[in-house]
Amino acid sequence: MTDSVEKFNKGLVDFLAASPTPFHAVETMKTALLKKNFNELKEADIWQLNKAGKYFISRNDSSIIAFKLGENDLSESGFRMTGAHTDSPCLKVKPDPELVKHGYGQLGVEVYGGALLNPWFDRDLSLAGRVNFVDANDQLRSRLIDFKNPIAVIPSLAIHLDREANTLKAVNQQTDLPPVLLLCDEPEKFNLKKLLSEEFEKEDKDVKQILDYELFFYDVQPPALIGLKHEFLASSRLDNLLSCYTGLMALLDADDGQAALLVCNDHEEVGSMSASGAKGTFLKSVLERILVDNESRNRMLAMSVLVSADNAHGVHPNFADKHDSNHGPLLNAGPVIKVNANQSYATNSGTAALFRILAKQVDVPLQSFVVRTDMGCGSTIGPITAAEIGVKSIDVGVATFAMHSIRELAGAKDAYYLYRVLKCFNNKPVFDLSN
Repeated sequence: MTDSVEKFNKGLVDFLAASPTPFHAVETMKTALLKKNFNELKEADIWQLNKAGKYFISRNDSSIIAFKLGENDLSESGFRMTGAHTDSPCLKVKPDPELVKHGYGQLGVEVYGGALLNPWFDRDLSLAGRVNFVDANDQLRSRLIDFKNPIAVIPSLAIHLDREANTLKAVNQQTDLPPVLLLCDEPEKFNLKKLLSEEFEKEDKDVKQILDYELFFYDVQPPALIGLKHEFLASSRLDNLLSCYTGLMALLDADDGQAALLVCNDHEEVGSMSASGAKGTFLKSVLERILVDNESRNRMLAMSVLVSADNAHGVHPNFADKHDSNHGPLLNAGPVIKVNANQSYATNSGTAALFRILAKQVDVPLQSFVVRTDMGCGSTIGPITAAEIGVKSIDVGVATFAMHSIRELAGAKDAYYLYRVLKCFNNKPVFDLSN
């Protein structure tokens, strides 16, 4: 790999490791934006936006929009938009989760999104998320928490007690998944809120009473470049933090002449139906505040394009028959243009042609993905956002294996390939997008 790819992957690995939950991903992106002189906005404040200004705003601490206003009139230049999502399938802790069985303390969990469950067994798990509490001054506040160390495990049942485990392995989400945290001789003393308070006390946080939380288990195994030639990137949450980081760096590294915007929504994995999801008002309301006049805003949207970046299914060598024979993307062979006749992806011939021009300008190879006609197709925030705001859109992503597993696999070159195309996309326009 070249030095540029290695440097990019170092930043990507650090971002993945620092972002065990959507809340942490947004916090990490905020830090990067502030370092590049972006100004934070609050939804409850009156906005005073400056020409060529750079800003970001978050909602629910789990979705974020960052944008540059550029040098020209927005109604004439439009926005170059990139979209991704911050959430990944995982195990979420229930509100009253404490379980004590046969002397073991466990926590009840819900399955968030379409998780591939079998890989969660026998992993070193930690816990992270957002905690809401009353502080020493009786003010309602929230903080992020990350235990970081392995504190839990979901042990498999031994093969001797489940002889059909290798042929008929079914997972009961209610009974099979509660992680084991400790030996517990005194059930009344096993209390998650107490454990959270003790964790905050290590950092001298002024937490008087914990009221609620949104906590998620995650695998503590760090991201890694693997393979004999380090050709692959293995990590949790590649879907879709890889696209969040790639979109962020493309925004930060592009020139400031062209107006550009990055939106990273939460809740894509569960349908996007929330205030911070793509079906909510977040992006629409931000655009309405950037350009208050309807005529100008509609002209701006007509000049804008959205690239929805979300991972694609690479053709698995052991299961190649799960792909259309002409549309099996390979790892390290470039970004994938995703197409679906029934609009599960927002790509059309015009937006695909645009993306092909951009890729050619920066010498990046491209691939295409179409699901087998006899199989169902997943979707992204692309069609949702296109429908909500009326912007020309395309769905792209990097090829991956084991999507929605606790540990996914991508090509070590592909995130950098996608970054180069998105950076070109965000730079000053070199052709007319008004058609």
